[in-house]
Amino acid sequence: MTAAYVMTYNNLVTDVAQYLERTDTATLDKIPTFIGLTEQKLATMLKVLGVLTVQTSTLNQGSNVLDKPARWHKTVSMNITVAGRRRPVLLRAVEYLREYWPDPAEESVPKYYADYDYTHWLIAPTPDAAYNFEVIYYERIQPLDSSNQTNWFTIYAPQALLYGSLVEASMFLKNYEKAQAYDSQFNTIMQSLIVENKLRVADRQAIVADS
Repeated sequence: MTAAYVMTYNNLVTDVAQYLERTDTATLDKIPTFIGLTEQKLATMLKVLGVLTVQTSTLNQGSNVLDKPARWHKTVSMNITVAGRRRPVLLRAVEYLREYWPDPAEESVPKYYADYDYTHWLIAPTPDAAYNFEVIYYERIQPLDSSNQTNWFTIYAPQALLYGSLVEASMFLKNYEKAQAYDSQFNTIMQSLIVENKLRVADRQAIVADS
């Protein structure tokens, strides 16, 4: 009995080469680049439950700057626990936080956060205690390579990964007709993934409404 197909980095590289019908080194050496570019595209386009991550930790009292996780992509929500109860920390612009809490040396219960830069959040007021916090965010998936053979994309979106890589490869080869055909397949697959995720979210909201 033939085993079901399971995408890995190695067989994705092989599949892309076979679809392209190319054996020249100049093209084959670029296949990891095509895959990497497609992973970046998927990370930007797919805001789905599969790439949603929850992180818990504690704030540092007296520090209004908080490190983001290593593969942070976009924040969904943040909350802290005060006297045993969760309180939302709301997203605002950096300028709003600066005006609301101009003296970072003053401390109180945090109410707002902002994207300070790509690797840090700004918190206001400056925490007056080491509050437990929870942040929910979209994560950039660990990229594929020879030492990391599978990730969420290979398991749940293998067709998107394949056809996206073929689009990048066809553009590199200046075969715009094939690029257009592969892009059409890619977009159809992506729409299906996005609709499927919306249905999951709708189901979750319906459960909450009914309970």
